[in-house]
Amino acid sequence: MVGKFFGKIPLAWQQLMKEKTRLAVAVAGITFANILMFAQMGFESALFESAIAPHKSFDADLVLVSRNFETIYSIKDFPIERLYQARGFALVEKVSAVYIALGRWSNPETEGLQTILVIGTDPANKIFTSGQLNSDLNKLQIQNQVLFDKSALPKNSYIASLFENQSIPETEVNQTKVRIGGYFYLGKSFATYGNVIASDSTFLLLFKSHEPNQIGTGLIKLKRGANIKQVKNNLKLGLPNDVLVLTRDEYIDMERNYWGKTTPIGFMFGVGVIVSFIVGCVIVYQILYSDISAHLAEYAMLKAIGYTDNYLLSVLGQEAFILAVLGYIPGVMTALAFYKLAASTTRLPVFMTLERGAYVFVLTLLMCFISGIIAMQKLRTADPADLM
Repeated sequence: MVGKFFGKIPLAWQQLMKEKTRLAVAVAGITFANILMFAQMGFESALFESAIAPHKSFDADLVLVSRNFETIYSIKDFPIERLYQARGFALVEKVSAVYIALGRWSNPETEGLQTILVIGTDPANKIFTSGQLNSDLNKLQIQNQVLFDKSALPKNSYIASLFENQSIPETEVNQTKVRIGGYFYLGKSFATYGNVIASDSTFLLLFKSHEPNQIGTGLIKLKRGANIKQVKNNLKLGLPNDVLVLTRDEYIDMERNYWGKTTPIGFMFGVGVIVSFIVGCVIVYQILYSDISAHLAEYAMLKAIGYTDNYLLSVLGQEAFILAVLGYIPGVMTALAFYKLAASTTRLPVFMTLERGAYVFVLTLLMCFISGIIAMQKLRTADPADLM
């Protein structure tokens, strides 16, 4: 099979297999570079997915935010009056005000304070895409009763069992006692330990200095068949310029861009991928260069009997391709196991995607071929006259 793919004489394959130790080192190096790239991309994706989880949970066609909005985790409020004004526009079916702020949750297990995202809404407004979550909003009609993000609770921990063994567990948010009336799953993020959903009245009790007429987000649902872009343009022209009118996708993209382009975390993950790629290039180059140097006389002999430079360069290219494939397979298998462990340990959305797998494979091929191209300069020095 190998011979059929590479020609009558599978020279590239035989060359690699002759030095099994060198081959093992090369494969291990490429595998290591792959694991690094998968790890960086996996955590970068987890950063984005966890950051935009609240945005994706909202059921809205259009979203109103402050003109100075950057991220939901450092929200800039705007007058609720803007949302009432939007309600008067044609084809707008309903609007919902959402209070958003970062609170301090008292962890009864560690007795420490941890940052959580608190979302406040009128329980009568079904603002979420989850039908189960919308039905549970009725539980918020009881003052100081909240819904708690269960994904913030470590498995098999004291606090998890404490909550499960109480019919209505109690905890503290901003030094105010609250009862947990139900659970939902949204997930941790790099900014918060978890999430809490409260009624608008409970939210204002938890954040006593918060002005009731200032909200973090306004959700707009349009009538069936409405042209979202047209209504958006009408709102942009008709509302004061202290608010932004966004589609749901634009709202999500603003958060993603904030973490990817504004914060150092997104930058560091990108640098990590580049460094991993360079490490792989150096490893493959060293292997191919050593192989050429060790067999320079043999390459010169092949030239002497009529093989062209292009043929020898193709052999080197085949070696680079074989190394890329052999290094990628254990790399992706290890990455799958790593993702599973990381997701279980950190409770972050770390998972493999087909697109990422294909992207890393292309990077691996590119990494090996770039190394091969650089190493080819040594191959060109093979001179039959050196055999005399």
